Amino acid sequence: MNIEPAQPTAKNPPEQFAGDVWVDPIVAPHDGDQRATMARVRFAPGARTAWHSHARGQYLHVTAGVARFGTRDGEILELHPGQTLYTPPGQEHWHASAQGTFMEHLALLELGDDPATTTIWAEHITDAEYEGGAR
Repeated sequence: MNIEPAQPTAKNPPEQFAGDVWVDPIVAPHDGDQRATMARVRFAPGARTAWHSHARGQYLHVTAGVARFGTRDGEILELHPGQTLYTPPGQEHWHASAQGTFMEHLALLELGDDPATTTIWAEHITDAEYEGGAR
């Protein structure tokens, strides 16, 4: 048993995120048999990811603010603190904070068989995609 060393907060890269988004790693594999990763991710108002998918899916648990999540078919969901979203393997999606509020979520996922394919990034979302109607 050991206390994990704290990792520094990092700003996410503009190639994959629009606006200011910071990540604090929480969980990383210790050996080849482990796959789980978890991070706290904080979004400034209106900040968002680019389109992306995960080889083994992803859980996102909102801890603060209002989160927006969208899929390629135009569906947008808004989640509030205490709610958890699951995206299945290979589903292209984006996540963002709502306008006017910071948002924080915990992101939990498993590494892919090839760690380089854990997350596949695509183009940035458009303003129209971000602003679509929420359910």
